[in-house]
Parts: sequence; C-alpha cells; structure tokens
Amino acid sequence: MRWTERRLVAFPVSLLVVVFIFRILVGNRTATGSGLPGPVPLRVGVIIDLASGSGNRLQTSIRMAVEDYYSVHPSSATKVELHFRHSPGDGDAVAAISAGTVNSSAEDLITSEQVHAIIGPQTPADVEFVATVGSRARVPVLSYSATAPPMSPSGTPFLLRTCADDSFLAAPIADVLAGLAWRQVVLVHEESRVGTGIVPALADALRDVGVSIASRAAVPVDASGDRLDAVLCRVKSKTTRVFVVHMSWSLALRAFHAAKKAGMMSQGYVWISTGGQWGEDRLRAEDVDAMQGVLVVRPHVLPTIQAANFAARFKARLNQEKAGRQDIHHGPSVPMLWAYDTAWAVAAAAEAAAISMTAALPIPGASRAGPQQEDRLGISDVGETLLRAVLDTTFDGLAGRFKLVDRQLQMPAYEVVNIVADGTRTVGFWTEHSRVSEDTNPRSPKGLKQIIWPGEKSPSRVTKGWAVSPSGRDLVVVVPVKHGFNQFVDVSSDQSTNGRPRITGYCIDVFDAVIKSLPYPVSYQYVPFNGSSDSYDQLVRLVPQQKADVVVGDVTITSSRMGEVDYTMPFAESGWSMVVALQTGTRTSMFFFLKPLTASLWLASFAFFVFTGFVVWVLEHRINPEFRGTPLQQLGLIFYYAFSTLVFAHREKLESNLSRFVVIIWVFVVLILTSSYTASLTSMLTVQQLQPAVTDVKELIRRGDYIGYQEGSFVPSELKKMKLDESKLRSYSTPDQYAEALSKGSAHGGVAAIFDEIPYLKLFLSQYCDGYAMVGPIYKDAGFGFVFPKGSPMAPDVSRSIVSLTEGDEMALIERKWFGDPGSCDSQGSGMAAASLSFWSFSGLFLVTGVASGLMLVVYLATFVYRERNELQAAEPGAGTMSLRRLRAWLQHYDRKDTRSRSFMGWNNGDGSLRNNGVDANKTNGSAKDDASTRDVIAAPSPPAVRSFDHLVDSDTSVAATSPEEEVTNADRTSFEQRTEKAAVPFGQPSLKSLFNKEDHPEICTNQSSN
Repeated sequence: MRWTERRLVAFPVSLLVVVFIFRILVGNRTATGSGLPGPVPLRVGVIIDLASGSGNRLQTSIRMAVEDYYSVHPSSATKVELHFRHSPGDGDAVAAISAGTVNSSAEDLITSEQVHAIIGPQTPADVEFVATVGSRARVPVLSYSATAPPMSPSGTPFLLRTCADDSFLAAPIADVLAGLAWRQVVLVHEESRVGTGIVPALADALRDVGVSIASRAAVPVDASGDRLDAVLCRVKSKTTRVFVVHMSWSLALRAFHAAKKAGMMSQGYVWISTGGQWGEDRLRAEDVDAMQGVLVVRPHVLPTIQAANFAARFKARLNQEKAGRQDIHHGPSVPMLWAYDTAWAVAAAAEAAAISMTAALPIPGASRAGPQQEDRLGISDVGETLLRAVLDTTFDGLAGRFKLVDRQLQMPAYEVVNIVADGTRTVGFWTEHSRVSEDTNPRSPKGLKQIIWPGEKSPSRVTKGWAVSPSGRDLVVVVPVKHGFNQFVDVSSDQSTNGRPRITGYCIDVFDAVIKSLPYPVSYQYVPFNGSSDSYDQLVRLVPQQKADVVVGDVTITSSRMGEVDYTMPFAESGWSMVVALQTGTRTSMFFFLKPLTASLWLASFAFFVFTGFVVWVLEHRINPEFRGTPLQQLGLIFYYAFSTLVFAHREKLESNLSRFVVIIWVFVVLILTSSYTASLTSMLTVQQLQPAVTDVKELIRRGDYIGYQEGSFVPSELKKMKLDESKLRSYSTPDQYAEALSKGSAHGGVAAIFDEIPYLKLFLSQYCDGYAMVGPIYKDAGFGFVFPKGSPMAPDVSRSIVSLTEGDEMALIERKWFGDPGSCDSQGSGMAAASLSFWSFSGLFLVTGVASGLMLVVYLATFVYRERNELQAAEPGAGTMSLRRLRAWLQHYDRKDTRSRSFMGWNNGDGSLRNNGVDANKTNGSAKDDASTRDVIAAPSPPAVRSFDHLVDSDTSVAATSPEEEVTNADRTSFEQRTEKAAVPFGQPSLKSLFNKEDHPEICTNQSSN
C-alpha cells in the first residue's frame, strides 16, 4: 500500500474525491487504462489429481465457487487467486517433492506461488504431509478429504477439516445393523491409518446396540489380486455373512470385483460400505454390476434450490469443457460440494479478515536458495488471521450448514443407498434425533425401505446374515454314548439303517423339534461320541476344537464350560440333590408325645390358653366372687381355668355373657386341637414309619460314608468343593446300579446316598417307587442346554425356539413319551412318617378365637369406662405424675367389687330372712344338694353358712342387716376368704382384705368409730 499512498498524495484533492466516488460505484475495481488499484489478491493453492476425471470435476467445482462468490459480492476488497497443482491419485506426495517435481507439491506452492492458503489434497493419505508443511509455514490447509483425524492434532494446528469425520459413520452403521436384527459382523478395512481410524468408534457403537465384530480383515493399500483373494477366502470361511467395508474407493472397487468372482455377491451375503469418498460419478457400468445389492452409508445433502441450480450449471460446464469421463451420472458428488463450500469459505474469510496489500506481499524468508526444505519455507503473516476468519465463518452452503466445531465440519444426516442394476436408490436416512427412518421427515416410518440384496432381482425379506455351515455341508451334531439313563440319549445298532447307529431319546426329540421350528432349513447329521463316560468336558471341547458343530445331549450348563462355547436356553429343569434309602423309624424318644404338633403350634396353643384365661378373668373379676382372692390365687385361677377347658373340667360359674361367648368359641377351638392331636398321635403310633437313613451332607462327612454319582457328571467336582473325600466317591451308570448300591449301604460295599441331577433322580424314583426318597436341599444349576461354537448366530434362534416349544404342548408330549405321566408312582412315600401338624394348619381357628376374645375385651373395657366415668374424674392423691395417679386410681377402682352386681347384693326379704343370690349354698357347705334344697336353705332364718362373702367379712359392722343371734353366730365363725387371707399375711401386718373393705365401705368404718 506504500505505492498507492505516494500516488494519492500527488493527485489534487478534487481528484481524490472523484476516485473515492468511483471506487464506491465500481466496487473498488481498476478502470481500464486509469491506473487505479484493484482488489487485494489472496493466493490460494489447490492440490488435486488433474489426470483423473474426478480431479477435473473437483477443479471445476472449486473454480465455480470462487466465481459465484464474487458474482454475489462484486465489491469485495479481496480477490482469491487459484493456483492448481497436480498430485497423483495414489497420494504419494512425498515422492513427488523429493524428485524435485513442482506438481502436487505444497512446498512449491508456498515458496514459488507465495500462497496464503491451501485447499486439498484430493486423497486422505496426502493430508498428513500437506498439513505438516502448512503448519510449519503457518499457512491454513483446508481439506475436504481428511475424513480421518491426523495422527498428531497438536502438530498440525493449521489443518481445518471441511468434511465429515469417518467416526461419524459408526452410529448410522450400528443402527442399520441393529434395525435389521444382525448381531455379528465382519469388518474388512484398509490396512492404513485411514482404514483403522474408524475401528474404535465402530466397536463402541456396535456394542451399544448389542452387535459384535466377529472378526477383522485388513487389506493392504497396495494388495495384489492374490492377496485380496486370500483375505476374502479367509472371511468366507466364517459363518457370519454380514460384511462392513471401510477403505478407499479405488481399493473398495477392487475388493467388490474380487468378491463377485469368489461367489460372495450371491444370496445370503450382506455388504455395507462406508461412503465418505463415494460418489455416483465414480461408478462405471462394470462397477455397478459387481456391487449390486451393496448398501452404502454416505453423508446426506439436503436438496435445495441452490444445490439444484449448481448441479445444472455444473453439468452444462462439464459438457462445454469436455472434461471427465462419460460416467453414469454427471452430477456433483458430496466431496465436490464440500470442495465448493471450502473455496467459498476461503473467499468469505479473506473478505472478513480485511487482508491488506502489505499482508499479501510474498512471505518473508521464502526462497528457493535454501539448502534444506525448512530453509525455503517462510512464515506467513496472513495465516493466523485467515485461520481465525475461517473458523468464524458460517453460512448455508451447498452441502449444508458450514460451521467448523473443533476445526471439524459437523454432518447432520446420513443417507443409506442401495446399489441396483440401473444405478442407485435411496432406502433410508439417519439423523441423530430420528435415527434410521425412511425419510428425513420426523414423522416418516422408522427403519429402511425394502432392499434388493446381493443375488436378488427384486426386494425380498431380510436375510439372516449368517450361514449354518460355511462350506455348505451338513452340520456335525455330536451326541454322547451313555451306558445308562438311555431315556435321555440312546445310541443303538439297527439293521434297518445299514449299520449306522440309531440315535433316539428325549434330548434328540427336543433338538429335532427345535430345528423344525426355525424359520430356515438346517441340514445336520448325528455322530456318536464314545469318550464321554469319564466326563462331558471332553465332549464339549469338540466344539472349540472344530471337530463338531453342535453337541446335543444331557449336557449341563456350567460356568467353566461357557468360557469356551455358547449354550442355548435350558430345555430341562435345573438343580441337583441326593437320593437315599428309607429305613423303618424307631420311637425311642421319651418326648415322643410332643411330635404330633410342631414347636410353633405348641407355643401358639400355650399363648392362646393364657390369653383366653386372662380375658375371662378380666370379664369376671368385678362381678364374680369365684374370680377374686389374693394375687396368687387369681393368677393361678387364670391358668387353671384356661387349661381346665382342655379336658372340659372347668366348674366356675360365669356371670357375664361376654365371658360366656369367649368360652364357647374357645371350647370349639380346643375340641378341634385335641381331636387333631389324637388323630396324629394315633397315626404315628400305629402306622409303620419309613425315614431317610441320612438327610444332610454334613452327616455323611461326619460318618465317612461312601457317596455315589453318575459317570460323566459334573457332580464330583461340586462334591469336592463341599470337602468330601474323593476316595469316598463311587460312580454308577444305570438306575439298577443306583438301587443296588443304596440297598447294600455304605458298610456293605454300597453307598449311603447318590448325588445326581433332578431329571435323573426323578427317573430313578419313577422306576423304584418304594424304599427310596429324594431328601436334602436342592442345589441349583442352569439345567441342560445345547452346545454351539462361541459367538454362533444360530444359538439365539435355537433358544427362542426352545422357549416357544416350552410355552406350547409339544415339550410336555415329549416328556410324557420318555418319562411317563408325572406322579404315576402313587405308592411312593406311602410309608413315610406322618408329618407334624403346623401352626399354619390352625391359623384360621386361632384368628377366630383371638378376634372374638379381643372384641369382647374391648366391649367390656368401653362399657366399664363409660359406667364408671363419674367415679374416676378426679385422680386420687399420691406420689407421681397426674397420669400415674389417674392410672393407679383406675386400677384400684377396677379391683373393687361391683356392688351393683347381683352376686354381691344382700338384702332382707321383710320376714327377717337374708336373700343372697351371689353364693351357692351347696358350694359353700361343700355338699351337693339340688336346687330345691338350696332354695330352702336360703329361705331359712339366716344360718351362717348361707351368707355371702362380703357379709361374712363385714359381719361385725352390718348390724342393721342381722339379728343379735346372728351376730353371736358370726362372731364364732369366719369366712373361707378371711381364713385364707390370714394364712397368707405375715403376723403383725394388716390384712389386704381388711384394708380393701375399709375403702369399699367407708360407712362401716364410721359405725365402728361411733360404737
């Protein structure tokens, strides 16, 4: 700008004003022949493969972007100048520079052309080198092909990736696989940093949706045809038929052509290719033929008016320039749209940064004379400013919203394309919010449209994605040869099978039924295995050793075996226990009479006896003299009355209807208890009892008995974990051997118990009904399952079929066929000892009596509180708080006799006789008289024996109620209650009864004091 300033000073002021107005009108452009300065030039280098059709198309796209920008912004103060350099398609930019070639040389652009920014290169492999050179010279490098991140992001701070990262493809691919219900894939990738860059992100995304990578195959970038065939042959030997391909487009085309020759583009195969650098313009007719049925996941560009206008102009310009090959489609691909937006972003950033003429001068230090490459590179003064301007640039480009986050373009959506005979067809889209759907509309149906798979001519159902047998042969299904329990698996010779073994059994029928229910045909053949008598572990190891495809039999699912193989869902019940012989029980215990009832029932009965006696005492204490006396007498009465009902010997007369109701319910309960006890005790005494010889493993260990198990079982290893002596273990193979060993016993060459799995024990007990029983705890295991190779895609399908079979009737029919009807051995256990009666059997009776007694108690207390409320309003004086004094007053008042009760009422009938309804004269005199004689005694002139309890106690004060003759008689006699009190109270202390009477009858105390 120094030359411009000198010219402006020489011109007159008026001319300066004219120049200023002219620059506003013409947009700061130089008029022809006027000598005025034009826009500041910004030199931008572009590295592409000019020898290829795609390179020519990219060149056209970038040129059109710069032209379109300045046609929209004619008054820009800057002007981008493009300088193109050739880079070979193989990406060997380093070799080109070392040979002194100026083509495809980033250093040549910086040193010779003095560029301030670089767009490119075309291939991802060249990006790392160009970014390193640009960062050293502080020249921004904008790459529309750097789909893989650089190895050292901190070493390339001037690299801006204006394309989608390959790691963004992981989530769309994972969702497509999950939506098509495929659980395993084979990853075929390029053996380079670009090819392996997607692996971590893809593995994480697949794991999140329940899909695993069965295997990986790396293909060298320069792989020969033989090397490529060898890689495909290796992945073809796997059962998985879903392949995810991630490699450069040229190498991917070679791989698909080789796969077609190998027969891997036929029915049953699935190919999913990443399409970061994929474009329809790069497909030839022979490429489409080799790739029919392939799914390509590529970045999606929303169709806009601007994009459609550019595509039309782009085709017209290509036709005009005669550039490129005559490909299937001549429209711009996604990488070309990224290149267009990149060039537009550079122009917009240069304008926003206000690059001056001084800054646009040659880079200081740049020279051709340096002996080393580093010496020839200068430092750009524009680089950092232009870098920040590009990062701040945001606009709606042809490929979508242009915005760099962390120096990386963000891609909002992906497109799933199906390659068919006439080109391509879109079958779905993926967005972060809607995931996989048929359209970008959020309301569109989820999932993909119908797909034409490899080897198909029209859309068909989703292939299962794996092969039952990689080589197409029948599956080898190995079965164990058993020497007993042949109901599960039976291998026998049959003349009708031409010498081949005849294999039948429960496990065989279940497997046949499961395979028939699969949605696809499976061919297999059974092969017997004779080495399974010692342990089934050898049988299971045939699968990881690839000597068997499946193992079918009574193979138990264990954690140790699951490390090498995959099991299906169990098709038989789980658990293992022990069976022992029964022996005649002996009754030598002195407490045998307690056995009919369990301890809980004994305790519950005792508790309800006491509770019922207490309730009756509460209801009768204030109104019935027979429920009064000293505290010890009353406590004894509670227990005596309750337990006397056990033999219906209670003789106390009840005065309250509430207590009578309680006793009626209780007597009914006692009747049921005694009847049940009698019946159970009779059964135990009369029926011959058979009891297990042993019921606990600890007892077997303590006694040192021999223990049996079935040969080939996993049970011995479990018994050893229980600290059982290995020398005490004996193996058997048939139910007959089981019975013989148990009959002999441990002391006579047999065993005391046999441990085996529940299905075997049930089968043994169904054949030997009497004399044996399954006892002890049931130890859980996973049950029987079919064995498949680790990661087999067939195992989940078989598991689902097993569940469906179990839910229906077919599984029950198979079990009935081989094991008979359940419970067919009715005599089993008929001689077992009768079980003790438990509390739960009588819980209903206890509930009834408990509710009845509790309800009557509540009714009585409520009535008592209501009737005596006037007597209890004021608390009696004494120590303690008001609540304690009130409670003491209530208890003392309750302990008093209810004088309003007819049991304690005494009055004169008018003829000098005393009427007493409270005491039975027969009971007082200790004689048994009938009611007539009792009435005669009561009506007679007041004999002492017929007076009530209170009258006898207070005879010395009740002058008004007795005659002088009666007083003399009373002085010579004392009541029974008085005599018992005197016997109970120590000498020299007042009687509780005398104190009680003074409180109950204060008027008597007054009469005594006055007398």
